Amino acid sequence: MLCHWVRLAAVLWVAAQVFGQSDVPIRARSYRNIAPSTGAAIPIGRRVEVSVPLGLPPVRFPEDNPPTAETIALGRKLFFDGILSRDGKVSCASCHDPQVAFSDPRTVSIGVDGLAGTRQGMVIVNATHSFAQFWDGRALTLEQQAEGPVQNPIEMAHSLAGVERKLAADARYVELFGEAFSPGRITFEMVAKSLATYERMLVSGNSAFDRYYYGGDKTAMNESAIRGLKFFLDNTLDGPNCVSCHRIEPAYATFTEERFHNTGVAVDPETLNIRDAGRLAVTGLMKDRGAFKVPTLRNIALTAPYMHNGSMKTLEEAVDFYFQGGRPNPQLSGVMPHAPLHNIPLAGQPQAKADLVEFMKALTGEMPELASPPGNETGHD
Repeated sequence: MLCHWVRLAAVLWVAAQVFGQSDVPIRARSYRNIAPSTGAAIPIGRRVEVSVPLGLPPVRFPEDNPPTAETIALGRKLFFDGILSRDGKVSCASCHDPQVAFSDPRTVSIGVDGLAGTRQGMVIVNATHSFAQFWDGRALTLEQQAEGPVQNPIEMAHSLAGVERKLAADARYVELFGEAFSPGRITFEMVAKSLATYERMLVSGNSAFDRYYYGGDKTAMNESAIRGLKFFLDNTLDGPNCVSCHRIEPAYATFTEERFHNTGVAVDPETLNIRDAGRLAVTGLMKDRGAFKVPTLRNIALTAPYMHNGSMKTLEEAVDFYFQGGRPNPQLSGVMPHAPLHNIPLAGQPQAKADLVEFMKALTGEMPELASPPGNETGHD
């Protein structure tokens, strides 16, 4: 009996470390305070200080993966290099294009041999402020996330050991890994940590919204966007408002949160069957059937198409979907608007929708300096 209680206490302790903030109301949890430790390969290079643009919280790094100039440079090289894929042609940047805020402009991502995936590639910019990675949240850290695409048979179709062998056969990579972690065997843990560190540098803020809301520049947004912000924050709506899931805090705004929601996007409109189990595949809980991660709205005007399956081509189409309350199904999230939003006169809804779209366009921020392949230091503005 004692062993049983010891094991139970251990499980509860681990859960508290992973999920944290148990004393914070669920609606208020929009930012994880610490990044969990991940392993034993410790960077040895020159530590760097990471500044963040207006409107974002600090970037948190795991204790065993602090940012160094060497791991950032190595991660950047790996991100744009097809060496991680079986055929040498598919890189991280293939599905996370810096020209469109590190998103994928295709409906679903395409892997080796032209094989189509089942979901749209998620945006990498500001991914450091997400509580979990992938649409279903199956990875808790960016380090864990790095393993998934490499081993997926319809993405990079490689193996972790195979990547290690390819890198060990490349003299330049042997040199770079030695500088970043110390000479010796290259492990995938080093690959994952380098990629994760580079990706944590990809933060984008100082948008028109940030300058208006946090910088005090009341000329930064136009009148339509200001009306859209008011609508976004309106807690008198017939049902939850936008900010219920796309959070704005007093000092920063991630425009995401830690919960997963079924909005009905995964429901086939003809058969009413759910075509993608979503979070259910991770938790095994029926309440998570068809539920997906809340994507950030930052740079949303640059990252079409939208939703986990890329099924909505424009912001206007996405806004219409939410005004209609999503698609009914047994697991439809309680945070979906209660259509037809009776407290917004029907005649005024087209203007409300247009204002909301204009506000989201004001969330386009400055791209980070390193948002380009190695050798191009000019970045994207």
